[in-house]
Amino acid sequence: MRSEELFSEAQTLIPGGGVSSPVRAIKPYPFYTRKAAGSHLVTEDGEDLIDCCLGYGPLILGHAHPAVREAICSCTEDGWLYGTPAEKELTLARMLVADHPSVDMVRFVSSGSEATMAAIRLARGFTNREDIIKIEGGFHGAHDGGVLIKAGSGATTMGVPDSAGVIPDVVKHTLQVPYNDTEALSALLENNDNVAAFILEPVLGNVGPVLPDENYLAEVRKITEEHDVLLIFDEVITGYRLGIGGGAQVKYGITPDLTTFGKIIGGGGLPIGCFSGRRDIMALTAPAGPVYQAGTFSGNPLSLSAGIACLQYLRNNRGGLYQMLEENARIIGESLPTNKVGGFVHLGSMFKLFFRKTPPRDYREAKQSDTEAFSVFWNKMRKAGIFLPPSQFETNFLSVAHTEEDVAAIAGGIF
Repeated sequence: MRSEELFSEAQTLIPGGGVSSPVRAIKPYPFYTRKAAGSHLVTEDGEDLIDCCLGYGPLILGHAHPAVREAICSCTEDGWLYGTPAEKELTLARMLVADHPSVDMVRFVSSGSEATMAAIRLARGFTNREDIIKIEGGFHGAHDGGVLIKAGSGATTMGVPDSAGVIPDVVKHTLQVPYNDTEALSALLENNDNVAAFILEPVLGNVGPVLPDENYLAEVRKITEEHDVLLIFDEVITGYRLGIGGGAQVKYGITPDLTTFGKIIGGGGLPIGCFSGRRDIMALTAPAGPVYQAGTFSGNPLSLSAGIACLQYLRNNRGGLYQMLEENARIIGESLPTNKVGGFVHLGSMFKLFFRKTPPRDYREAKQSDTEAFSVFWNKMRKAGIFLPPSQFETNFLSVAHTEEDVAAIAGGIF
C-alpha cells in the first residue's frame, strides 16, 4: 500500500514516529491523503472517504469550497506575503467585531496556539498577576504557557497529559478546576489573589464535545468578575461553528474579557488565529503597549482572503445553514441503537459517540469511556468509508458539503 510505504520513510525523516502531530499516529500506519473536495478525502491508496474530521474543525464549508478557492487564487495574483499592513486585516477585523459584542479590537496571529499564548500573556500584563486557571482536559495549544497540564486532544489520547520540557516554574503558575464545577472555581479563587485569568473552552472540544451545564458559563462569568479575574474564552473550535457571532459566547449570552479564534476564520484550512477583546486590555499590546507580541506571518493576506470569503458565505446563508447542520447531527444520533443513545453528544455541527452510558460532564468522566470499544468502532467506520478523528477524545464535525447521502451513510455505518 502506498500509505504504508510513505509512512515507512516518514519514520526516518519526521520525529514523533513519522507524523507532524500526535493525533495522526494511527496504528498500524496512517493513511496519506492525495486530494480532497467537498465532504470527501481521497487517499494515496485510492480510498474515497466521507470526512467527519474536517481538519479538526476548520472546514465548515467542506474541502476546496469554490468561494474560498476563488478568494485564495485571486489573492495570489497580488502576492502572498507583504510584511506590511494590508486592508484585508481591517475587513476581517470589522467582521469579527460586528459579530461579537465582547470584541472591540482584534490582533491576528498565525495559529490558535499562538492566540492563546498571547491572550494569557496579555492577561498577565494587564492584571500584574502570575497565575492562570484552566480546565482539566481543556486544550489551548502546545506552547509553554502552562496549558499542557492535563490537556486534552492528542495529549489525552497518548496518555501523556504533561510534557517533558515544560519547566516547573511555569507549571506552578497553572491551576486547574474540573469543567462544570463552579464550587471548585470559587474555592480556588477564595484562596488565591494572584490569578490573572481563567481560560476555558466554553464547550470542551478536545475531549468532546462536552457541553456546559445550564447556567454554568453564566456562573463562571459572575465568579470571575467578583474576584476581578479576566475570563478568556478559547473559541478556536467553537468560533462560527455554533452560529454567527463566534459560537458559545453568543449562544449562551456570555461576555468574556478576551476571546481567541482560529480554524474557521482562516476560511477552513489556511493558518490563522487571533486574540481579541476589550479595548482597555487589548490596548496594552506592543508596540502601543508593554505586552510584546509579533509574527512575520501575522495578518497573512492569503489567510485573510480565505477567512473573509468563508465568513461572508456563512453570513449570507445564516438562515438555513446552521439549522441544516444541526439537523444532520441529530439524524446521526437518532440512528443509534437504544443502548448507545446515552453516550451520544451533539451541538450544532459538532458530535461524538462516547463509549459510556451517559454523556460526560467533564474530563474525568470522558476519560472513563471505553477506548478499546471506540477503536473497534473507528476501524469499522473506516472500513465503511467514513473517516472520524482517530481518538475517543476528539470532536467529529459536519460541513455544509455533507449531502443527505453522506449523512445517511454515516448514520448507517455506525451500527
